[in-house]
Amino acid sequence: MDRRELQPSMALLLIAITIVAGMAIAGVRSLQKRNQEHWSVSWQPSAGTPLPPSSGSSGGAGPAPTSALPIITPTPDQPHPLPDLRTEIEQYTVQSGDSLGRIAQKYSVSLSQLADENQLANLNLLEVGQVLTIPLPDPASLGPGFKIVPDSELVYSPASAGFDVRAFIQEQGGYLAMHREEVDGKQVSGAEIVERVALEYSVNPRLLLAVLEYQGGWLSNPNPKDGKKDFPIGVRNPARKGLFYELSWAANNLNRGYYLWRVNGINAWLLGNGDVVPINPTINAGTAGVQHMFSVLYDRPGWEQAVSEAGVFTVYQNLFGFPFHYAIEPLVPADLAQPPMQLPFEPGYEWSFTGGPHGGWGDGSAWAALDFAPPGEALGCVVNDAWVTAVVDGTVVRTAEGVVIQDLDGDGLEQTGWTVLYLHIDQRDRVPLGTVLKAGDRVGHPSCEGGVSAGTHVHLARRYNGEWIPADQSVPFNLDGWVSQGLDNEYDGYLVRDSRRIEAYDGRAPENAVQR
Repeated sequence: MDRRELQPSMALLLIAITIVAGMAIAGVRSLQKRNQEHWSVSWQPSAGTPLPPSSGSSGGAGPAPTSALPIITPTPDQPHPLPDLRTEIEQYTVQSGDSLGRIAQKYSVSLSQLADENQLANLNLLEVGQVLTIPLPDPASLGPGFKIVPDSELVYSPASAGFDVRAFIQEQGGYLAMHREEVDGKQVSGAEIVERVALEYSVNPRLLLAVLEYQGGWLSNPNPKDGKKDFPIGVRNPARKGLFYELSWAANNLNRGYYLWRVNGINAWLLGNGDVVPINPTINAGTAGVQHMFSVLYDRPGWEQAVSEAGVFTVYQNLFGFPFHYAIEPLVPADLAQPPMQLPFEPGYEWSFTGGPHGGWGDGSAWAALDFAPPGEALGCVVNDAWVTAVVDGTVVRTAEGVVIQDLDGDGLEQTGWTVLYLHIDQRDRVPLGTVLKAGDRVGHPSCEGGVSAGTHVHLARRYNGEWIPADQSVPFNLDGWVSQGLDNEYDGYLVRDSRRIEAYDGRAPENAVQR
């Protein structure tokens, strides 16, 4: 995700939206009794972690009655700082991995503007090194300011800690409850797919279910149309059909809008028909994530319907109740500090710093990760006997293909407090689930297992209360005193300690070598 490559660009009109408090009352009253059986409050949060809303019983997917919770009105946020509108024509040189859509969104111009200016006959054909002329934006009217969900309902946050995905899906009785498909060579259920996508991308499963219902009717309809069975979200990529791919796409794009908004990295949405809509600065990050995901799928009328009060918001409210009753604010405290951490390998061994700040999971999340490659002469995905070690004390709460998740607050939950992701950990000698690790204990061997990788390495990322923490912003990685600094491009960056500076490089060289 190129969250910082978007140049400052837009002086936007400010809109104040007032939403009557009666909406909150209606939202609570609209809860159906059957949805009161899927909320558990048996978990104990760590000190300082806010409890999710509860009905006060052993179950309940929705918030407490109005007598137990104050009415929360989603009034507009204070205007968010957005990049200014460009006033000069620019030139852009196409880089590896670019698409015309990404370039158009970066510069807040429509696809048709970009294609016409550069006389592009084929919008899917770009060459690395090709120089494009970027015309001045032709801004449309400001996007809507209606707030759809709080930030904690987009993120896999403490508010989702007791939600029973499987029980809820079964109770709805729709196609999702019966669906099975093959993922990574195994037959899995629809509920397992929702759980996996929520965990991997750290996106709230309630929001994923609401999007799935709005787009495909998979919760309420036992027999959706054939097109909706293969492409329930509506992406319709023939090479990536099925629930797992489509829901992963949705989670990645929800994250993209959320984290771009977080770092003031975007000022307009590029709609599915190529039009550009300036972002309303009074929305919140959670709403930005939802607006972005739907912007990729629709033209303006369809998009405005999806992100209006009558769109996915109403579907969410009918399923789970008023979304702002789940709000945990602030989700990430302003004074958040990283606990002491060390480099993820054993003393005396020289590893290579191969990746500066880049996506924690997928390319839509914050630039939350750093990469390190083990010593050795062989290149590519090769077996390596070096050890990845724990950067901090904590318990292993999840292991999967290439994945080890370490929980630092001891409550056994990924949604609360600090967690650390170690990715591309070989199944050979991988640390077992439930192991209590001390900093420096062995986690496993680096590999290419899990995710996408062209060479053996370890991918390291952090989350707090489910939110991906950028590797180079206000709480940068600090590993044995080596502090991460990012540059303008994903994977570029430095580790800095005292007067030494090591630059990330996709290979092995004296300049990117680091040792504990």
